[in-house]
Amino acid sequence: HVQLVESGGGSVRAGRSLTLTCTVSGNSWNNYCLGWFRQSPGKDREEVARIDSKGTSTLAPSVKGRFTIAQDSAKNTLDLQMNSLTPEDTAMYYCATTFTWDCVGGFNYWGQGTQVTVS
Repeated sequence: HVQLVESGGGSVRAGRSLTLTCTVSGNSWNNYCLGWFRQSPGKDREEVARIDSKGTSTLAPSVKGRFTIAQDSAKNTLDLQMNSLTPEDTAMYYCATTFTWDCVGGFNYWGQGTQVTVS
């Protein structure tokens, strides 16, 4: 049974940085593709970044060059480092998994989310 718990959200000024952490627990979690998504009111959920179990990562064009995704197997965490934040980054951020190593099959298990507000 895998659990995903997000933390690190908050309110920051534009231009500042924030790091979100997804703490992952459960059997074989490091064999799975993990990702970060975000959703703001009135907008569709947007994939921000993903990383497969081999460490290959993908970032959305809207955050490339500003955000990085990294997995720490020792700490059982998935981090999203967010730099040069803008008000457009304001959203609820969610951690998710596909339960596959290569991200095939779609993200189908989600954490509860952590709010990021940029002003």
